[in-house]
Amino acid sequence: MVFVMENKAHSVTLFWFRRDLRLSDNHGLFRALTESGNVLPLFIFDTDILDRLSRPLDPRVEFIHREAGRLKAELERKGSTLLVRHGRPADVFRALAAEYRVRAVYCNRDYEPRARDRDAEIARLCGERGIPFLPFKDQVILEPGEVLKDDGTPYTVYTPYMRRWKKVFTGKGAGQYPSEMHLGEFVRHAPAPEISLADLGFRETGMPFPSREPDEEVIRGYHLHRDFPAREGTSRLGVHFRFGTVSIREWVNRALDWNEKFLDELIWREFYAMILWHFPHAAKGAFRPAYDRIAWRNDGKEFEAWCRGNTGYPLVDAGMRQLNGTGYMHNRVRMIAAGFLVKDLLVDWRWGEAYFAGKLLDFELSSNNGGWQWAAGTGCDAAPWFRVFNPRLQLKKFDPREEYIRAWIPELDTGSYPPPMVDHAAARDRVIAAYRRVLPAKD
Repeated sequence: MVFVMENKAHSVTLFWFRRDLRLSDNHGLFRALTESGNVLPLFIFDTDILDRLSRPLDPRVEFIHREAGRLKAELERKGSTLLVRHGRPADVFRALAAEYRVRAVYCNRDYEPRARDRDAEIARLCGERGIPFLPFKDQVILEPGEVLKDDGTPYTVYTPYMRRWKKVFTGKGAGQYPSEMHLGEFVRHAPAPEISLADLGFRETGMPFPSREPDEEVIRGYHLHRDFPAREGTSRLGVHFRFGTVSIREWVNRALDWNEKFLDELIWREFYAMILWHFPHAAKGAFRPAYDRIAWRNDGKEFEAWCRGNTGYPLVDAGMRQLNGTGYMHNRVRMIAAGFLVKDLLVDWRWGEAYFAGKLLDFELSSNNGGWQWAAGTGCDAAPWFRVFNPRLQLKKFDPREEYIRAWIPELDTGSYPPPMVDHAAARDRVIAAYRRVLPAKD
């Protein structure tokens, strides 16, 4: 390691941690360590993001703060540190360029619209100073432009995309980048100052976070148990994929050995990332613009009852209470709760999307948007708009012993639990009529 006696005494390479909070199998970090050396790690609590969140409680900020602290402690045990800064990234980089002799900035790519704008701004800023800005692929196996139809256009249906993804992957494999083998290339540096949650304007929620190492048997039995919310049948790795505390390459390789259905679900994540990349209008409106003409009822009181888990439909309510209490909702229940809001209450799917965005610990814009548009029937690979899940039948199918709903609705058999807020059969007729009024005949 190079010891930095004075910040300007030696040139450093910055590695900017974002959605990749780990030292192992980190592509951009591997490239920085092996190509440039003298690597000084950086993490920025971006005020452009934090200022959009509800203070003072947001478990995602708490999770990121914890993981950044873990990284910092690990680096300091190796004689380096993690610079943790709080502010707008452009302002942080201007300050760092004055503080250090920065010879390059390495990072891993982020594909969301705001992140792309941020990175373009930082690339321009670096370019003005003659500093290379070098992003790499890390949070996905195959980037949006790597899985295309024969004519070069993007897929809009999951199944053919998944088949092509597997074909392309077979040719490339999930190469690993053993960054953990090159940790001697970090700059030797005194411990950087701490930033507390309070400094960021947040405080601890007390919410538990899922393990980054789920039981292998859960994954091996994923195809059998994943639809039953009372069981521990899913990986709960969403938050770790979201913030890169685990390697997607490592988990794809495990999925290849353990359970192909689990692999298919990882491919769904890349499918939705690809859709948002090629069709950015879907971030704010329906993938199929005709669906933006639907006359939503948007009853505020009904929406609030849905948010609180007081609709009188137990499977919907249990899911919403699980979300509000833990930052997580079982994937099958997400579809049912989302479908109920859109189809039974005729509330604009964007209201529900925004609510989930504020609550989900594993929130990813592309996956959340894709899931809600699927539930609403407005998306690219959508369920037919006339498919309206019956919450009672879904309960009998996926929670037949009522273990899940009773865990979240203790007052279920008492007079405190509300009656159903809407008649499902009548609601089904209402939503089908609302869709039919505005959709082209071919839909």
